[in-house]
Formats: sequence, C-alpha cells, structure tokens
Amino acid sequence: MVSEWSRSVFSSMVSSLSYDSDTSELVVEWSKGGSGVFSGVPEDVANSAANAPSVGNFVHNQLKPNYPYRRGD
Repeated sequence: MVSEWSRSVFSSMVSSLSYDSDTSELVVEWSKGGSGVFSGVPEDVANSAANAPSVGNFVHNQLKPNYPYRRGD
C-alpha cells in the first residue's frame, strides 16, 4: 500500500514535509526556499519528523546523520 502525504509544519527552518512510501523519500521544503530529499526513510520516521516538537532539530539530529540527502528541484 502506497502512502503519500504532505504536511505544513510549524518551524523556522522547514515549511513543509512530503512523503512517498513507494520511494521511501521524504521531501523537505525549506523556509528560506528550495527543497531537499532524504532517501530510504521509513514511514514511521517520516511521521515522527512531521510530529516532532522541533522539526528543524529532528531533521538535523535524526535525518541528516542517517539518510542520504540530495538537493531538490
């Protein structure tokens, strides 16, 4: 079952997160413009990112050290 979602988040660093379980990619839309894609992210980790008390801290401490990152479009 493919799960896709996009959520606006309250963060000074991140404006929204989008997830596609088919590709296991979490797309981060940065508040200052641009986006980035984390690959190989399990859906439970993506949901934790979207619901974290500090989305920016979660991205910095949990995603960046553990999942491949590339700049988005």
